[in-house]
Amino acid sequence: MSPARSFVEGEATAPIALDVKGDDLGILIGRRGQTLSCLQYIVRLIVGHQTEAWVPIIVDVEGYKQRRYEALQALAWRIAEQVKTGGESFTLEPMSAYERRIIHLALAEHPDVTTQSIGEDEARKVVISPKEQ
Repeated sequence: MSPARSFVEGEATAPIALDVKGDDLGILIGRRGQTLSCLQYIVRLIVGHQTEAWVPIIVDVEGYKQRRYEALQALAWRIAEQVKTGGESFTLEPMSAYERRIIHLALAEHPDVTTQSIGEDEARKVVISPKEQ
């Protein structure tokens, strides 16, 4: 990719993906990806300021986001099976909007459970409940 790209306002642009590679990069990821999310936000602000346009940028570290996505999907299905078997709702720990969306989408077509977000701000959680029969 060349360093110079032009951006036209209103024109759909494919996201620019930056995957940082190296040793001991856990510090860039932070607890549950919080530092990585902040880093991505700062990069977007800087690029947006320089280009005077919103530029979709995804910053990742050693494929962390894909691994987290897969882990959240697996968690959603595992908890859904517990809810289906036990018949009681289960409340997940607080998550970012991005992570809550992964849970909701993973279980959107599940025949036996529903999902709902509760709480406010950084304390928002997903509740997985049995579907009413």
